[in-house]
Amino acid sequence: MDLIDELRAFVATAQTRSFTAAADQLGLSNRLTSKYVAALEARLGTRLFQRTTRKVGLTPAGEELMARAPALLDDLDLMIGDIAEGSRGLAGLIRISAPVTFGEAYLAEMLGRFGQTHPDLTIDLRLSDRFSDLAGDGIDLAFRIGQLDMMALKSRKIGAFRVKLAASPAYLAAHGRPQKLADLEHHSCIIDTNRRNARRWSFHKDRHVTVTGRFHVNSARAACRFAEMGLGITYCPDFALRAALESGRLVALLPEETGETYPVNIVYLEGQRLPRKLRALIDFAQEDMKQSGILGEC
Repeated sequence: MDLIDELRAFVATAQTRSFTAAADQLGLSNRLTSKYVAALEARLGTRLFQRTTRKVGLTPAGEELMARAPALLDDLDLMIGDIAEGSRGLAGLIRISAPVTFGEAYLAEMLGRFGQTHPDLTIDLRLSDRFSDLAGDGIDLAFRIGQLDMMALKSRKIGAFRVKLAASPAYLAAHGRPQKLADLEHHSCIIDTNRRNARRWSFHKDRHVTVTGRFHVNSARAACRFAEMGLGITYCPDFALRAALESGRLVALLPEETGETYPVNIVYLEGQRLPRKLRALIDFAQEDMKQSGILGEC
């Protein structure tokens, strides 16, 4: 008999504590599942299960094998998948979650570039400013901004971005250009309510300024748009400001003042190693962000 089939039957039985349930999980007959487990016990020269009329329990030898067998089978499946993908290219579905503005302003184009090089991949991008439940929503990877406190997730930092000050030429012509941070207190500022302290703008060396303004919005992209309309000064992520600054619709202010810096991480569930297509996307994202100049160095 095949050792891999025997191990799969053993793991399924150990997980379900039932030969019948294990057979259903594996799509085999009850008789064949029991036969595989018996063959494995004969191969190892020891009993792996304590069998009673009501349940199936692990022996000490079974517990030791169960501590190692699932990881071995996962590694085998990933190895086979990697080799198969390598022969035909990356394929299948990748579900990705990300914040709305970051997704619209940068991530969609980056994923488009990645998808162009892998035509057999399907990309499902879901944008929300709420953290998604990766397991419950079936998400493979999530882009998260800021410090992480989720112990159940693995993460990889792929970059960082800064928050910058900007205003339209029309606003500056009408209200003057701030020369120092304290001047912002006398200007109309666009308040991004997604920020933890929306009216308290922070800068390098623990410097802060409290601002006021008539326009409040929970979107960095909308805050940028308000600023383009001449309605005030905005303090936005550089990836959201980039197009407006390059076109001249907005002008950078106080460039000598370094705004807050936020890390950008890709997170994924603990457990088995990442499939090759997900590892490829993470590597591509990190390099693309570096080359684009939108995000700073890690």
